[in-house]
Amino acid sequence: MSKRFDIITEADARTLDRGETVTLSRFGHVTPLAADTLRERRVVVLRDGQPAEGDVALVPAADIRTIAVASDHTGLVLRATLVSALRGKGLMVLDQGTHESDPVDYPDVAAGVALAVSRGEVDAGIVIDGAGIGSAMAANKVPGVRAAMATTPTIARYSREHNGANVLTLGASLVSEADALEIVSTWLTTPMREPRYIRRLSKIRDLERRALEALPDGGGVGR
Repeated sequence: MSKRFDIITEADARTLDRGETVTLSRFGHVTPLAADTLRERRVVVLRDGQPAEGDVALVPAADIRTIAVASDHTGLVLRATLVSALRGKGLMVLDQGTHESDPVDYPDVAAGVALAVSRGEVDAGIVIDGAGIGSAMAANKVPGVRAAMATTPTIARYSREHNGANVLTLGASLVSEADALEIVSTWLTTPMREPRYIRRLSKIRDLERRALEALPDGGGVGR
């Protein structure tokens, strides 16, 4: 159960943990100074009554501490650059390779990252292939994963703020190292706050469930 407030002051905001989710009463108020602190701490504030409590669990981690990163053979150099940069920021990085120049199929590397995110082993994931498109398609086949391909910081921001992406895919042939670093930085530091966006995640979840249940064996649901 998240903490509930009628008003959030600066003093209140400083007692909250980074990435925490709290509930504000329907006509509650956040003071200007508190709003700045909440943004800095990436605290998610939800208005009372929306969304449903079960939907809050769909919100991607606002304060990413652990991240899985993988690439096919086309993303070797870019992956190494990103892994080094992420570790330099103090993040715990699960580097899943590939570490060889021999051809590797993007569904295989995307699957490793997607499964780590789906199982809750990491807070988020990044996959790199030639264009980033195939890896997004593959990762999105794993239940609970919302993968988005980004070529600009704006797309990266929207994928997190509006769509709750928990996996980012990049195309090594489409972005420079400098661009990729900016895209990743934006993606990592953009939280999802708006209840209307969170409500839409529940519809994605429900669509996923219905698709699984429509399979002949029920998609193995409940096994």
